[in-house]
Amino acid sequence: MVLRVDLRAKEATVPSEMISGPDLGGGYLHQLSIDRAENRTTFTFHAQEGGSDANGPPLGPLEPFGFTHPPNPCQFGGPKCWHRRFLLPFAETSKVRQAYNRSRFVLDTMLKQRFGGHPVGADEALVEVVKRIEPIFSREGILWYVGGSMAARLLGADLTPNDIDLGTTRSGVDRLGELLVEYLIEPVAPTDWPSSGIVRGARAFVGTFRDGARVEWAIPIDPDSVRPFEEWSGDPKQTRLLTASFHGRSLRVTRPEYALVRAAELGAAGRLETLLALIRKVGADPELLEALLARSSLRSAASEAIARRVRD
Repeated sequence: MVLRVDLRAKEATVPSEMISGPDLGGGYLHQLSIDRAENRTTFTFHAQEGGSDANGPPLGPLEPFGFTHPPNPCQFGGPKCWHRRFLLPFAETSKVRQAYNRSRFVLDTMLKQRFGGHPVGADEALVEVVKRIEPIFSREGILWYVGGSMAARLLGADLTPNDIDLGTTRSGVDRLGELLVEYLIEPVAPTDWPSSGIVRGARAFVGTFRDGARVEWAIPIDPDSVRPFEEWSGDPKQTRLLTASFHGRSLRVTRPEYALVRAAELGAAGRLETLLALIRKVGADPELLEALLARSSLRSAASEAIARRVRD
């Protein structure tokens, strides 16, 4: 809980120092700031709509990429400033700068992919990821897998993922950051992911500035908070996995029940039908589905309807 307070602290509690910016990217003005208190350092990515000065307006908001508005007006960007915050030692400043700069360089492409119909180069990005990490992870005994909608795609679902989600261990989180370092758009760090709480994770954009795919990975900071069958538990042995073939390799992938429940929560009816068909193809895991539905945000009637359609 202390970490959560640190990452969400009010802007006025510790004087902030801008160490880069204003910079441009994707129709936004960006700043990188640092807050230092005792032996704790918090880095913040700021972004606010830049208007004509930033070749705006931007194609869409930054919420899909994990950004949130701070609880109080930001001293750099005001009340509508978007934030991403990372808890790291001051010695990591150069790595944070590198990720900050790449994030704004590829932001236009990420916005076009999310809101403008630009294709997501997920297959090509995954080729690069596998090439970089599989030999080393195999040699070092680090387990990893592909999750989310990309896992369903690898199992044969006819859908296009918005990004690539990876699961791994605590050591794997840091090793991924080392092996994908030049692609990072967020440093490996304790950080707040709105959908998951406080995690140790990172994001990368694998590809060129104009084409590629966002890659994300994280594990909970508090292992006691992990529930059975969690997709991103930090312990791949408790995640329900299948195998899929990809460019001649056998990859671990999460079962489609994970993507099915997520699609239902988001109201993505088209994906729901595709994922139901995939589950019928590979065979259902009733125990997993029951657990995921029980802790989902769906109303009981909606959960029962999904369970019934899987059974039927």
